[in-house]
Amino acid sequence: MSQHVSQRPDVPPAGSPDAQAEEWVEVATDHPLGIITLTAARRRNPLSTTTMRAVADGLGRLDADPDVRVVIIRAMGPAFSAGHDLGELVDRTLDDERAVFAACTDLMAAVHAVAVPVIAEVAGIAFAAGCQLVATCDLAVAGRSARFSTPGVRIGLFCSTPMVALTRAIGRKRAMAMLLTGDPIDAATAADWGLINDVVDDDDLTDVVRDLACRIAASSASTLAIGKRAFYEQIDLAERDAYQLMQETMSQNAITCDAQEGMSAFLQKRPPVWTDS
Repeated sequence: MSQHVSQRPDVPPAGSPDAQAEEWVEVATDHPLGIITLTAARRRNPLSTTTMRAVADGLGRLDADPDVRVVIIRAMGPAFSAGHDLGELVDRTLDDERAVFAACTDLMAAVHAVAVPVIAEVAGIAFAAGCQLVATCDLAVAGRSARFSTPGVRIGLFCSTPMVALTRAIGRKRAMAMLLTGDPIDAATAADWGLINDVVDDDDLTDVVRDLACRIAASSASTLAIGKRAFYEQIDLAERDAYQLMQETMSQNAITCDAQEGMSAFLQKRPPVWTDS
């Protein structure tokens, strides 16, 4: 596996808070997988502005690598992420606060914008913006000890941006219960409610996620990209509009090289050979 610390063109001076935050995000490739790891374990992997930008940047760079077909977002230590770095939100101007939440929105948009599927590998707690990131990822698998919460109401800061992803993942009543109480739910409940896809033993989590990612990566990259884009395009449309858009999408998909190859291979009872086109 090749690893490198995520860097952006405006890398801050060494020793500055922003430089330290850069070191809390590692981006690695283990083709066909890209792996983004939050490494501020002792701080429970807070999503500072710089960290969120580094993750979004990592997603973009991995998406541009033609050999990366699936991205995994994971974390070191006892927390996937405890949420926003509250130190950024105290004694700040309105414009400062807007910049933090704009970075958060940009990160969530990046998860959906990249062509490759993004899987959250959740060990430990995923609270507030951490829970939002899990809800935003295309797929999510958690260890049995994982916990999920939107506890902002308890500190006077309602989890309004996490609410966007949470409501779309688990529905109104369940989301409102989490948002109004701040009470955590366990991994089994999160799976039952649709916040995550599966729960596995903590010791098996990494292997299970990698196996899932590799099974997905075995498909045509272009087909996966078409499907992911189409999913988010149709999800909030009225049924009639969704069908109208998707019939054209599927027609365009059907004439691609890989669709023609896949259907021919099935009919000829042989493995397909993808060209990703």
